[in-house]
Amino acid sequence: MGFKAKARKHRDKDTSTKDSRKKKSSEGDLICAISGCDKYADKSLGGRSLSLDNALDMWGQGNFTPQKGRVRICKPCYRAWKKENKNDETY
Repeated sequence: MGFKAKARKHRDKDTSTKDSRKKKSSEGDLICAISGCDKYADKSLGGRSLSLDNALDMWGQGNFTPQKGRVRICKPCYRAWKKENKNDETY
């Protein structure tokens, strides 16, 4: 029996640690920094962080809350920014 087969065999028996590591997809820790958006900006949920300059170009001054020089945004907000800046050469 090889290493992977042995690991699979023991993994099936130990399901208690598997459930404790699993997180619900609708819950997150970081809220999107764009005002008016109530989704989560966690990396595991598809969130990203943009620079302040990129956020200023897209949403304008005062429409977001920066955190350590970056703006944490959710996946739908990132997709909107990406679609708006698709043709720009520099991000």
